Amino acid sequence: MDLLLKSSVANPKSAIAITGSKSETNRLLLLQALYPNLTLQNTSNSDDSQVMQKALSSSEEATIDVHHAGTAMRFLTAYFAIQQDREVVLTGSSRMQERPIQILVEALRQLGADIRYEKNDGYPPIRIKGKKLLLNRVSLPANVSSQYISALLLIAPKLENGLELILEGEITSVPYIQMTLALLNEIGVETTFFENVISVKPQFTISFAPFAFGSSHNSQFTIESDWSSASYFYSIVALSDIGTTITLSSYKKNSLQGDSVLAEIYQSFGVETVFENNTIRLSKTEKVNLPSVFFDLNNTPDIAQTIVVSCFGLGMGCHLTGLHTLKIKETDRLEALKKELTKLGASVSVTDDSLTLEPSTTIRDTVVIKTYQDHRMAMAFAALALKTNIIIEEAEVVSKSYPSFWDDLKSIGFQIAEQPNE
Repeated sequence: MDLLLKSSVANPKSAIAITGSKSETNRLLLLQALYPNLTLQNTSNSDDSQVMQKALSSSEEATIDVHHAGTAMRFLTAYFAIQQDREVVLTGSSRMQERPIQILVEALRQLGADIRYEKNDGYPPIRIKGKKLLLNRVSLPANVSSQYISALLLIAPKLENGLELILEGEITSVPYIQMTLALLNEIGVETTFFENVISVKPQFTISFAPFAFGSSHNSQFTIESDWSSASYFYSIVALSDIGTTITLSSYKKNSLQGDSVLAEIYQSFGVETVFENNTIRLSKTEKVNLPSVFFDLNNTPDIAQTIVVSCFGLGMGCHLTGLHTLKIKETDRLEALKKELTKLGASVSVTDDSLTLEPSTTIRDTVVIKTYQDHRMAMAFAALALKTNIIIEEAEVVSKSYPSFWDDLKSIGFQIAEQPNE
């Protein structure tokens, strides 16, 4: 499905309800599978979370297909490694079979896991024979994907002797690791994170006392809405007229999500964030005259596409670093950004871990944006409909993380029409 987004103006005052964080949901779904007395509210309605939930509830399937869900692939690899007497083949889409899994597999093998590759070494599909893992010390490179680290941490309390995880090199996406540890702490698991070593104590069962005064253990979680999804509305407000306001729910100041740094970053684009009654109100308060901005996104690479598009729409330049993990996402996001922004008239250069956009005030009209089966490409570029007509190819890909995205854009004033197939 291709969509034509006609040059639009966002409603001056709008409100959107966004479902729970995909990152928190998928972590808590795995913990719920390990500790069934957990209950969850406001779970994500994303494809990725539905895939995760279906896989965790399966009891007899010999093959688990996660499609495009990278988080599910990493987390489930660790989960099935400790499911004694269960054998599964974990597979995914053609792109998923090109995304590396070797670092995680080798780490699990260090702990004693029985995992082998079905096709190409280092890549899915993989065959996992679940067993009790008795070893408790493992090291792995920390500069590739924090999801490998989180996958190990989530199963750590169920390991016979807990886990001591040694991180080698610069640690990528630290907030996502801290999110995992915080969720473990909330259910009563003891953890420490000092310098490059993370330790997790074993916790085979959890006794909840939700009504006991001063109890720090939670049996019920209300998941905060997804900050990555909020990023597209930050971009929309940034590209709108002064006075435009969009209210989003449900968010909190002390978020576990690293992408909550959006509130700080978008001040550079004239967007003010006000936290009020479990919501955030985004307001365009001033016109921005900065020629260029610089951000190190090592901790929050998922918002890079949104920021680049915001800068382009505002006629600003930017230099973004810390983007090395974007090359192994749903697509090579750096090359994809370069190709699609160039179509629109931008001047973009990329390296293995950075992107530079030159300032430009020219935006070409009715350009077809290829999404490369990447949900974030579709949603990031949608904001440019505030500046020009734009066509988004394979627009249905947004369901991976935000199924109601196009309906929500219509509700705030975007003109969207389905393009007939040629």
